[in-house]
Amino acid sequence: MPTELKIIQPSSPERSDVCTYMWACAICDEMETCQKDKEGHSRWLVAKRMERIDYKILVMSNKGGVGKSTMTTNLAISLALKGYEVGICDMDIHGPNIPKMVGAEGQKLKISTGGGIIPYQVYNLKIASMSFLLQNSDDPIIWRDAYKYEFINQLLGGVEWQDLNYLFVDLPPGTGNESVTTIDLIGEVTGCVIVSTPQEVALLDSRKSVTFAKDSEIPIIGIVENMSGMECPHCHQPIEVFRKGGGEAAAADMGVPFLGRVPLDPDLVTQSDYGEPYALFHSDLPTAEAIHSIANKIDEFCKRRSSLVHVPSRKPPFKKA
Repeated sequence: MPTELKIIQPSSPERSDVCTYMWACAICDEMETCQKDKEGHSRWLVAKRMERIDYKILVMSNKGGVGKSTMTTNLAISLALKGYEVGICDMDIHGPNIPKMVGAEGQKLKISTGGGIIPYQVYNLKIASMSFLLQNSDDPIIWRDAYKYEFINQLLGGVEWQDLNYLFVDLPPGTGNESVTTIDLIGEVTGCVIVSTPQEVALLDSRKSVTFAKDSEIPIIGIVENMSGMECPHCHQPIEVFRKGGGEAAAADMGVPFLGRVPLDPDLVTQSDYGEPYALFHSDLPTAEAIHSIANKIDEFCKRRSSLVHVPSRKPPFKKA
């Protein structure tokens, strides 16, 4: 039996009614017979994991199909290329696509000697996803909210994230219970990135995401306009496939920063299908340059926010050899 870690409340006697094992209830051998405060344990466990992470970034959209998971993966890669320790928590329970985009589809997570879940590591990223926890990744998730809560807690608190500079949380589309629960468990979120596309229907939904973030008191890093035009491969003239400029207009209208436009590139789809992050293999192309520029703005936002609250990053990025 692994050593049990005890937690002492400041200026209060030791509490024996709260479990202090460093793993989630869903993977505990004593889950069926345990009478301790599981809700208190869940929050304590997530807090212990999150306190070792400098910046927690939510990537959200109120509409599916805007490229949210693609942006999450490539923004994380961009910051990892700068030497940061970066993780991705794929919280899209019903459509976990992050493993596919990093070539880890079908992989399963392992349990450490301490009882926690070891995140999958690839491309200098630490990744945890619902896809890694399912017996069959093709199975649909047909769960009630109470059961979803256990797995959200498992991904945030059961995973041994260790020390990270950045943790990107890829939220499911919309503003439903999964997003609310995730925000509630994390507690102090550094900021959120809202992904949209240029067409009007997507922009209407991005405004809902902005309102949701403001109501949840989450700092808004800005809006990304994904799939924003493309260059014709023959005449090299710009083509506005889904219009252009709507994301910037929505940001101005809602009074939030605009992080930039990411042009369409067929290679982005191809690379994602191959499990090779586009921003890593095509850094010199316009679409990757746009992603790197947005990642730099996220980095600047987080450093500025840390300096304002006088909480510097615990450790600088590692120097490249």
